[in-house]
Amino acid sequence: MATKLVTRCSLLMQVLVFFLAVVPDAFALPIPLNRLKSLTVIKEVNRRGPYLGLITVYEPEENAFFATGAFKPHKTHPFIDLSGRRFRVGKIHGEKVIYVRCGVGMVNAAAATQQMLDLFDIKGIIHFGIAGNANDSMSIGDVIIPKQFANTGIWGWVNLNSTTNLSDVVHLDIASYNVPKGEGTNLLGHIGYSDEEFYSELGKPNTAQPLFWAETSKHWLHLAANLEGMELEQCVNSSLCLPHKPKLVVGLRGSTSNIFVDNAAYRKFLVRNFHVSSVDMESAAVVMTSLSNGSPVIVFRGLSDLAGGQSGGNAILKFGPLAALNTAKAVVQFIKTLQ
Repeated sequence: MATKLVTRCSLLMQVLVFFLAVVPDAFALPIPLNRLKSLTVIKEVNRRGPYLGLITVYEPEENAFFATGAFKPHKTHPFIDLSGRRFRVGKIHGEKVIYVRCGVGMVNAAAATQQMLDLFDIKGIIHFGIAGNANDSMSIGDVIIPKQFANTGIWGWVNLNSTTNLSDVVHLDIASYNVPKGEGTNLLGHIGYSDEEFYSELGKPNTAQPLFWAETSKHWLHLAANLEGMELEQCVNSSLCLPHKPKLVVGLRGSTSNIFVDNAAYRKFLVRNFHVSSVDMESAAVVMTSLSNGSPVIVFRGLSDLAGGQSGGNAILKFGPLAALNTAKAVVQFIKTLQ
């Protein structure tokens, strides 16, 4: 009886192995028809490539971008919906572009960038949006085009009495912010900032390199320097204007993390230790993903608020649309210089 049972089980296993070999997709989920349609359109769109890939973050930035009137949709395939995002196909000053709004945060930014580079014929990524201002020499309404970005959200949160990790880039001693200073015990200990693990097409496969500062493309930065001095908007409306004329600056540093920074002490810490001028939640992810794929990349960020450096409430709701419009205008002008 036992012998017969073993033989029967062996036979069933052979049948199952044969079935899986002959019909490998038997248990695979079917591809939705709308996705198949989108992939077919992408194939057609790519025949007319290559394109510049434009990535912004959330709706107010998208509204500002379309308000410039520079984007001209493709007549046959104005957009492609895929994975919940809408990739818009068109031209700006005759330059072929594909635009997408990625969504807030580093995961959204990296996912949208990788998807764009994987599926479309892209010759470079232009990322743009608004950011908090961490540089006292800059002002709300200004546009910056940083040369470097760091992911300042990779932390090791260490126990109070633990030893310092010498491989950390920077340490934040939380107790040093006690008020009154030096009194009591702060059980939050300290935070150690770490490098990214950077994978690249130019590197050895399956081998990561430590990277803290991700650099945007030098040749595009050089071209962007010609934008310094361009006219930017100063007023939200007839009754709400900035006290100064906004400016565009190329070559600073930016900080990215999944944190909306609106705290004066942390803002000061970032400036003192990393010498950054802006804080946002996506740029480093877009830059690193582009660099991993060997793609040129540049970032435009309009300063919408003081990241906690203000005395009252955050100014993002008041001046965010103006900062977004100035950024979009700078991007459009940059694209014009690429022709």
